[in-house]
This record gives sequence, structure tokens and C-alpha cells, in this order.
Amino acid sequence: MSKPYKLYGMAASLYTAKARSYLRKQGVTFTEYGVNSVHYSQQLLPVLGRFIMPAIESADGEIIQDSSDIIDYFEQQGNTRKPAYPSSAVLQAVSYLFELFAGEGLLRPAMHYRWNFDAQNLQYLKDEFVAGLAPPNADEQTAANLFNFASTRMRKVCQGFGVSEQSKALIERSYKEFLDLFSTHLREFPYLLGQQPTLGDYALMGPLYAHLYRDPAPGMLMRKNAPVVARWVERMNTTEDYWVEYREADSPLIDPQSPPPTLKALMRYIAIEFLPEIEAHIQFTNEWLDQRPTLKAGTNGMDNPTARTIGQAEFDWRGIRLKTHVLPYRFYLLQRLQDCYQYANQKEQADIESLFTEAGIASLLTITTNRKVERRNYLEVWGEARTARKTPEMS
Repeated sequence: MSKPYKLYGMAASLYTAKARSYLRKQGVTFTEYGVNSVHYSQQLLPVLGRFIMPAIESADGEIIQDSSDIIDYFEQQGNTRKPAYPSSAVLQAVSYLFELFAGEGLLRPAMHYRWNFDAQNLQYLKDEFVAGLAPPNADEQTAANLFNFASTRMRKVCQGFGVSEQSKALIERSYKEFLDLFSTHLREFPYLLGQQPTLGDYALMGPLYAHLYRDPAPGMLMRKNAPVVARWVERMNTTEDYWVEYREADSPLIDPQSPPPTLKALMRYIAIEFLPEIEAHIQFTNEWLDQRPTLKAGTNGMDNPTARTIGQAEFDWRGIRLKTHVLPYRFYLLQRLQDCYQYANQKEQADIESLFTEAGIASLLTITTNRKVERRNYLEVWGEARTARKTPEMS
């Protein structure tokens, strides 16, 4: 029997939840450790170059960091129980769309419901963060100082994702709309694309499990208003198949030629919720890059080589003006969708275009930054300048 992999993360971590769910569904043998472990700080942190999670370590010491890279690592081995990537290019494109949206577009409700409901959440979060970040058996003062540092930092990050007094009510209304749409879809299908989980499901598990199911305030909201989503979260953390409220179908996935209306409705929601933000970020980034013609490929163009943001962009969102952090990592995820589209055959490209046009998000197939984002040595860096680019037209 092969030695188990080691997963380094945190129970409250959004991206750890994505990787953990995938490992469980695929039946990968692993042991979970905290990023507060001595081994992480002494062995992984110097290699990774920054404090970040999740990371996987194999028995022979190979380290894979980033939830998407972890999934790709196991998929490329070719022995997964239920492949995360559909064989259909159309369904692959949809999977990449939800990977981008789930990990980045649902950050606003995830952060709002975690850090703006202290009456319900605070004691729980103190215990969670101390358990996941403090050294074992830390004294009370050390634990308190650590949580205060983490809480202050994350509340500031929360603002950087567009959470403010002005936006709170809209965030809650928008999240309720998402829960309603996803609930309607899950009344018919056990997973996003049919009878088995795919990449989009794992990505959605990040915010929906780590923040919006486990944290007390949003967890109660989900169980009360969207119990079918809560059950989806629970089965995404299990290895076994689940047919309690569903009928087994002949095909494991939906027909890519006739996506169900409930899936299209979710895609249209993404167009309203997230498209204005990603378009504004691309426009900001291209202006930022144009101001740095001598930026060296293989770097992030910042004084701090581990920095994840390059500034803030403004955009109209649901009738108000928001300003949010611009993270090149989002373009790395967007490129996965665009590569899927570019490498599809002519018929598949037409089908992808048709579906994305109907949903109002066809621009995501073509809008690009004028340099690709690459991941080298566990960091996001800029590649060489593209020969051509298409940027969004901003109203």
C-alpha cells in the first residue's frame, strides 16, 4: 500500500476545502496537517516562498501548491475514480467558468458572512483560527495575539473584495439569489454537471463549505433557506455515491448539446455578478502593464516577489460603484477557460460560443491581459508580451 499524501491547510481555508473535497471524492489516501506544523514551517515554507495553502506533499517529497495545480497533478496520473474534467469541450469550458467564479466571484459573500456577523461567528472563529494557526499548546496570550492579528488582516482584505456598509445589503441579496438558483438546479441534478462531481463542484466547495456552511451565521442561513445546497456540501465531503433523493441516470453528465435551463440560469447570474469585475480588472491590468514596458518576464513586476495584488480597479456592480483588489491569479484561472476554447475544434468552439453568448458572458472567451500569467516556483509571474490582445470595452 502506497504511503499517504500529506495535505497542509486549514479547516477554515477556502482553497483547502476545494482540494480536500477532490481528494476525498477520488479516494486518495491522505493525512491532513495544519500550516501551524513544524514540518510546514521548516520544510515547505522555504520552498513555497510565502505562507500559503493548500499544499500537498508526496511520499518522495514532491510538493504541489495551489488547489487547481493539485487537482491537475492527480488528474494527469490518469487513475482518478471520477475525472474532474469532462471529455466534452463544452462542459470543460463550463467547468473552468465555475472554477473562476467560485474561487473568486463568491469571495464577497464568503468574506462578508465570516467577518461581519461577530455576534454569531466571533467565538467560533477565534477557536478555528487558533486551532489552525497557533502552535499546539500555545498559551492564551499567544493565541489571542495571533487571532487579533489574523482578524485585523482579514477584515482589511474583506474591504479589498468590495465589502462595505454600502454593499452589505446587496451582497446578501445577491447571495440569496445564488442560493435560490443553485437550489433549483440541485433539485434536478446531484452535482453541477449531472450525476458526478466535476471541477466546478470542487471549486464551489471552497466558499460554500469553508465559509458559508461551516461558519455559524451563514451556515444557519444555508440550512434554513437552501437545505438542498447544504446536502450537496455534505456529500461533496464523502467518497461514496449518493442516490437518496435522485434517480440514477444512464449518462454521468448532462448532454453538452442541450444544457439544462437551471445551468444556464447560473451562468447568467455569473454574468451579472462577476463579469463587470473581471472586465474592469483586465482593463486596469493592461494599463498597469503598458506603464511597465521593461517589466521582466518571470517576475510579478512588484518590489515584493510574493505580492498577490497589483492595485485596485473600480466598476459598477448592481447599481453601486465598487473598488476591489486586482489579483493576477484570476487571470491564470481565466486563461484555463480560454485555452479550453482555443484548443477545441471548430464545432466545439461554435457550441461554446453559443452557450456563453446566451448566458451573456461570451467576452470571457477572448478578453485577455497583454501578458499571460504563469506559475513558476509556486508564484504567479508575468510571461512575455502577447503579439495581440483584446481588451474589454468599458461603458
